[in-house]
Amino acid sequence: MSGPQCCSNAPALNSSCGEGHVEELACLKCYVSGSPDSNLAILLVSDVFGFDAPKLRKLADKVAAAGFYVVVPDFLYGDPYAPENAERPLPVWIKDHGTDKAFEDAKSVIEALKLKGVSSIGAAGFCWGAKVVVELAKYPFIQAGVLLHPSFVSLEDIQAVKVPISVLGAEIDRMSPPELVKKFDEALNAKPEVDGFVKIFPGVEHGWTVRYKDEDAGAVKSAGEAHKDMLDWFVKYVK
Repeated sequence: MSGPQCCSNAPALNSSCGEGHVEELACLKCYVSGSPDSNLAILLVSDVFGFDAPKLRKLADKVAAAGFYVVVPDFLYGDPYAPENAERPLPVWIKDHGTDKAFEDAKSVIEALKLKGVSSIGAAGFCWGAKVVVELAKYPFIQAGVLLHPSFVSLEDIQAVKVPISVLGAEIDRMSPPELVKKFDEALNAKPEVDGFVKIFPGVEHGWTVRYKDEDAGAVKSAGEAHKDMLDWFVKYVK
């Protein structure tokens, strides 16, 4: 993850925002929203800015309003990336926060949800978190996955998925440029046994679905469209 694009529009983190609350699940702090009695759960895996990001929590509340129990784990252990810390640039931070560890943590969260009575689980990952979700999608840990402006996701990853997967990309994205996302689409079209949905949103940048500027009407509209696509995917497959 080189270059500053993945870190543009860094959110002002706020641990008190959202309609849900923070509780511990599988030894991880998690922002949870929605009815704990629902047997349908959605796991949201953050970008490098972590589970305190206000727009991510707002999105969790929106998904919960559709009837899902939504869990946003703190896979970064209280240590989100801080662009203002010049002594710890992103490549250094990434070494401390490998997606492989988050993948193992995610499996523990999923197991804890199943012990609570959850019978069907979907997962969406944003930027850094998309790599975690695509790893989950290679196994029957989840029933459906959504990757939003993914980072680190390779063509080989997409070729290995076993569950329905949606990829929502940005036109202006060095992490997953449209050329790569189109290859994802071709790979999914070559796997008729796995339902896939790929869409590239024009005029928006990497990270826009959870880091759009409120004053940018176009980005706000596009983010809302992506959120609807994500939710429609979960309604279709997490049931």
